[in-house]
Amino acid sequence: MHRIQAIKNENQRVFKQVYDAYHQQVYGFILQRTKSSYVAEEVTQLTFIKLWNQRDVLSEKLAINVQLFGMARQVMIDVLRKEATRFKYEGEAAETPLTDSLVDAIESKDLLQIMERDIQNMPRVRRLVFELSRKKGLSHKEIAATISISPKAVEYHISKALLQLKQHLYSVML
Repeated sequence: MHRIQAIKNENQRVFKQVYDAYHQQVYGFILQRTKSSYVAEEVTQLTFIKLWNQRDVLSEKLAINVQLFGMARQVMIDVLRKEATRFKYEGEAAETPLTDSLVDAIESKDLLQIMERDIQNMPRVRRLVFELSRKKGLSHKEIAATISISPKAVEYHISKALLQLKQHLYSVML
């Protein structure tokens, strides 16, 4: 429990030791549940940021790994909910009841695996546009410049990709 007190006292060396000791385990924990290396990387980094930012509220009665994996699980749910909300407000089929069902299914181990498979089966340009937008966080303008298409074409491909994912996820969840 002395590691928790050291982290609370802003000891970066001890924090790095905890990071080194648990990084792979947290990554594997999230990867096993989401089947997405992108989500696992994102959640793992956000978990350790959360650990550092919330160091003053860490419990000295609970082992660091218990608190860390609890944070990782919550961060994973938050990331998946954020993605579900983005699906709700983008694309042509935003009015569908999919998002409510999607939020209910967030903890399903198969959901992200299904999405990743659908993304891999998209036409090449659509998949590239979608991945540059969602996984790399590029703007429509940046994507257009990167692959030499118009911003309108980028918008079209993202809209079609979202619609395709929504329709497939909707059919899977019915």
